[in-house]
Amino acid sequence: MDSSACAEDFLFSICLAAHKIYKEVYHFMAKVELKKPVVDEISENIKDAESVILVQYCGITVEADTQLRKELREAGITYKVYKNTMMNFAFKGTDCEPLTKHLEGPNAIAISKTDATAPARIISKYAKQAPTMKMIAGVVEGNYYDEKGVASLAAVPSREELLGKLLGSIQSPIANLARVLNQIAESKAE
Repeated sequence: MDSSACAEDFLFSICLAAHKIYKEVYHFMAKVELKKPVVDEISENIKDAESVILVQYCGITVEADTQLRKELREAGITYKVYKNTMMNFAFKGTDCEPLTKHLEGPNAIAISKTDATAPARIISKYAKQAPTMKMIAGVVEGNYYDEKGVASLAAVPSREELLGKLLGSIQSPIANLARVLNQIAESKAE
C-alpha cells in the first residue's frame, strides 16, 4: 500500500472520529438546553417557598393520585414529578440542598409558598391509604427536616385552625363575663 493511500485512510478515520465526537457533543448540548428550562422551573418554584416536601410516590392508585393532586392544587400547592437529576441541579446552592441526598427512586416535590405545613398534612393523609407512598424529607421555612420531622409537621394544624382556636379561647372568657354581668344586672333589676 502506498503512503498516500495510508494517509487518506488515516485522514478518513480522523474525520470519522471527529464527526462522532461532534455528534456526541451536539447531542449533549441539545440535552442540556432541553434540561435548562426544567431546572429553571424547579428553581423558580422553590425560590421563596415556605415549604418543599420530597415525596416518594410509589403505590398510590390513579384515583388517589388524582384526588391528592386536586386537594394540593386547591390549597395552592405545586406538586410535580421531576427527574432526580433536574431536582439535584435546582437544589444546589439553595436551602433545599440537603434534599439532594434523598434523590433516589421515583420522587415528586410538593411546594407551598404560603402555608408551611399544608403539603405535609395533605400528603400524610394520602400516605395512610398508600403505605408505600411516603414523605422522605423537607425544607420548611429554611430548615431541613428528615422523614420523622416532616411527619411531625403533618400533625400541626393549619394557620386558620390555630387562629380559630385562639379566637375561640379569647372569646370564651369574654362571653362568660358578659353572661355574669347580665345575670347581675337582671338580679338587681328584680
